[in-house]
Amino acid sequence: MKTTAVLLAAGQGARMKSGLPKMLHPICGRPMLSHSLASAMQASDEPSVVVVGHEAGQVRAAISGDVRFVIQDPQLGTGHAVMQAESLLKGKTDYVLVTYGDMPLLQASTLERLVETQKANRGPLTMLTVIAADPRGFGRVLRKSDGAVAAIVEEYAASPEQLKVNELNVGAYCFKADWLWAALHRIKVSPKGEYYLTDTAELAVRDGLAIQAVVCDDLIETIGINTRVHLAEAESAMRARINRTHMLNGVTLMDPAVTYIEAGVKIGRDTVILPNTYIRGATEIGERNQIGPNSHLLDSKIGNDCTVFMSIMEGAVLEDDVDIGPFARLRKGAHLAKHVHMGNFGEVKDSYLAEGVKMGHFSYIGNATIGRHTNIGAGTITCNFDGVNKNPTEIGEDVFIGSDSMLVAPVKIGDRAKTGAGAVVTRDIPADMLAVGVPARAIKKLERKKEE
Repeated sequence: MKTTAVLLAAGQGARMKSGLPKMLHPICGRPMLSHSLASAMQASDEPSVVVVGHEAGQVRAAISGDVRFVIQDPQLGTGHAVMQAESLLKGKTDYVLVTYGDMPLLQASTLERLVETQKANRGPLTMLTVIAADPRGFGRVLRKSDGAVAAIVEEYAASPEQLKVNELNVGAYCFKADWLWAALHRIKVSPKGEYYLTDTAELAVRDGLAIQAVVCDDLIETIGINTRVHLAEAESAMRARINRTHMLNGVTLMDPAVTYIEAGVKIGRDTVILPNTYIRGATEIGERNQIGPNSHLLDSKIGNDCTVFMSIMEGAVLEDDVDIGPFARLRKGAHLAKHVHMGNFGEVKDSYLAEGVKMGHFSYIGNATIGRHTNIGAGTITCNFDGVNKNPTEIGEDVFIGSDSMLVAPVKIGDRAKTGAGAVVTRDIPADMLAVGVPARAIKKLERKKEE
């Protein structure tokens, strides 16, 4: 018995007061629609169908995966929206799970319970409800004297007595597919000129068919987003859920309330995340690291036993036993091998620092390759940009770069060479040579240390 999810995501979201389609407003780093879609896909068997309308092209471009799209144009209500999936799904699925793209906190387990309840239901429809004091604009669920669902009344149409009802229609349903397609064509147009999916409940009752209701235990899951206030509520709730999962998996968050970890981030056990730290994108962090406080990591990879102290990483890689900061910045393409130390106010971009490199504070390394156990003195600058091109700097192993050296690329410095403090290197320096001055000149051959 196949189940297919249909997500309603065609609305403009005018109350968001935004040029960005409502469905694409991010929650913990992903469009809200992506969260809704992920849960729906887990609860169904076939590729989901997303009904789009307002800025349909932009929404489609932002959503990846095995998803099918249908257009609702014009937008004539929720029943009309589901009808757009009929030609795609009729005769090809047994159950249709319908939910909204602006409910990103609904979990797959809740939707799975909804589907399983409908599979056991002799009637055509099972709906998700919640008991809440604050209706948030949701329709009221009316029940018969025997407890069976009698109707769903939208808030705008509810009487004063009906408005007192605290069982609310969440907006997630599972239908028997064949019944649904026929019922959609029986819905009468509302005074507002729209066709409401909730009217299918009235049709089922009129036909003497049973409607089941699954009560959601977690009010947080049912947060729907219509305003920026709701968006902030959902962001906070999702962040708390993500943080809790990491902590249960062995990660220490000193203060979860001020720790910001986006969906999809991976963190190994015994890593400690200190306050005011943002971990974003496709970041992966190994075990036994200490990150923060006041650090920002984006699309970066960190090995084991590293320290990132009050620093920024963007598209960077740290291997094991690396320490950086405070106030270090690793830009895209920075790769620090094992046991590298990077001091405060340093910056690295598009460069590889091999094992054991020590990089002093107030230094900039760009478009460079640095060999093992080289020491980069404080204030060293690779002058990699000539106004047109980014030029490479190559520094060998066991090199000593004196403080305030300027390496004017393209330039190569051989193994075990040294530069004096304040040297401006405009020519290659051979291995085992000392270079000093402005411009730097190689003045003497250095004696190689005897190997122990």
